Amino acid sequence: MTSAAWWRDFEYANGVLHVRKTGVDVPVGAGVAMEAASWLAFHACVEATRLAVRADGPKLWFAPDRPRPWYLLWPVMQLAGIRIVAHREDAECIFIFDDRTHTHIDGSLQAGSALNGGCLNVSKSQVAAVFEAVFDRPLSVDPQTWDGAMVAKSELNGVHDGRVLTGPRAAEGGQVYQRLIETTGADGCVEDLRCPTVGGRIPLVFIKRRPVERRFENTNSSVTLAAPSAVFTQTELDQLSAFCREMKLDWGGLDVLRDRKSGALYVVDVNKTDMGPPIALPMKDKMRAVRTLAAALRAFLEERREASLPE
Repeated sequence: MTSAAWWRDFEYANGVLHVRKTGVDVPVGAGVAMEAASWLAFHACVEATRLAVRADGPKLWFAPDRPRPWYLLWPVMQLAGIRIVAHREDAECIFIFDDRTHTHIDGSLQAGSALNGGCLNVSKSQVAAVFEAVFDRPLSVDPQTWDGAMVAKSELNGVHDGRVLTGPRAAEGGQVYQRLIETTGADGCVEDLRCPTVGGRIPLVFIKRRPVERRFENTNSSVTLAAPSAVFTQTELDQLSAFCREMKLDWGGLDVLRDRKSGALYVVDVNKTDMGPPIALPMKDKMRAVRTLAAALRAFLEERREASLPE
């Protein structure tokens, strides 16, 4: 497991922050500095709140990495009273936590029984294949035969390099091609539904909005918190749970789009090490979201613990 010295995760040079694990480069400008300040205020609030939380929850050991404070899982664990242990033999449960698109697990870890132990491939093509199998409609397109607008993006996790292209056209290596899901509203903003998941359930939804010209960026104009029942039908929630089961995703985030014209849902991305809560979400809703997810995670781990006890 990596060191808890999280600053070693990054390398800064010439105005660019390089993320060692994923290889992603983040230009550092005024926007990034403002987001960092907002995150620090949230982090301070979590730190103050967790002083009143009893750390008596299940003990988790992480491999190959321990979640850093900016991952959504970290504040959720703090408010759930979950304990992180340094040694595998002290843990009640193993959690596979890895930013990479393809995770390779040491056979000795018994990945099948670990949290996210079976979710080893979150490439865009894998997500599209599982989506089609569960929802019975395609997301992927063949760029050489597709006549119209489509999205081209990298297979890799966390790149945010999507482009809207027009087919037909020749395929490029390392790219996946998907139908363009039109979510643009009358105000010219696109809408993404980020769905944190715990044990295949969706405790809440972040509704993220930004101008259509920034469709593929990770900076939002506004974010609101919503109950799943206000966003999805029960049939859709059941389908999203089935999708999580097929992906073997115990904890993570789904990026879901609803087509404005047809009303159909599409799961376009899966992140098993998602950041959050979103920077643009108001502080009171950030804390409400973390508390909601903390209760869901604690309950899920308790269920797993009870299920593993001998009868």
